[in-house]
Amino acid sequence: MKNSIYTHLSKMYTSLDGEVQYYLRHDAGKLHLNPLIGNAIEVNFEGVINCMICGKKTKKSFGNGACYSCFMNAPEASPCIIHPELCEAHLGKGRNPEWEDQHHNQEHIVYLAKSSAIKIGITRKTQLPTRWIDQGASEAIILAEVPYRQLAGAIEVQLKEFFTDKTNWQRMLKNELSDLDLLAVKEEALEHYLDEAYYEYISDEDEITKIVYPVNQFPNKVKSVKLDKEPIIESVLEGIKGQYLYLENGQVINIRNHSGYLVNIQF
Repeated sequence: MKNSIYTHLSKMYTSLDGEVQYYLRHDAGKLHLNPLIGNAIEVNFEGVINCMICGKKTKKSFGNGACYSCFMNAPEASPCIIHPELCEAHLGKGRNPEWEDQHHNQEHIVYLAKSSAIKIGITRKTQLPTRWIDQGASEAIILAEVPYRQLAGAIEVQLKEFFTDKTNWQRMLKNELSDLDLLAVKEEALEHYLDEAYYEYISDEDEITKIVYPVNQFPNKVKSVKLDKEPIIESVLEGIKGQYLYLENGQVINIRNHSGYLVNIQF
């Protein structure tokens, strides 16, 4: 290994160009990870975690990179990030109304995705297909388009009676997918499950986005490793899917969950 970068981990940047292209952000730019697949890498955790919002040192990372104070007070970590139906940005309310107006009072998408089972989800329209890639979806289709976040959340809550809103990360990483046709599922959802109050937001876009990940072979078993318990990881990069790196012997590491961790990566 001849090269190294010293950086705080954060969510990997992605682009959909044939198969998904992955990049690790660092102070000098972005490291393209796809060419490293099949090669040895070493990740050394330096024992320092900095909040991704305020930059302060923290003993523990909350909500993918926040210190406790920011987790409890910053708009980036507001409850409506996880529970969009609770969003009040359209009413001019929130932890920081100006920030929430900018991020939540814009077009949102309600979608169906095939990551393990078929799941229901929402995201800002500008975040497609990034959101699907981050979740490790192999296929996705738009169900509805709405003008603000809370409305997307309300539709999601209504359809959670029929679809999961969670990804089974083990099944996703083993590539154990539903064999149902996504367009047929969308048609069934619109005809039998969606409340009439939301019919005006139904999307006519029926294209199924198919996503291929840079993984040579999917493992039969997966084991998640965490830098808190294993501060030095030496392995071979076997592939990437969602926000996970595949390592040897079925080991995987979720990069996004280690946001703010200061590491030295050698490759």
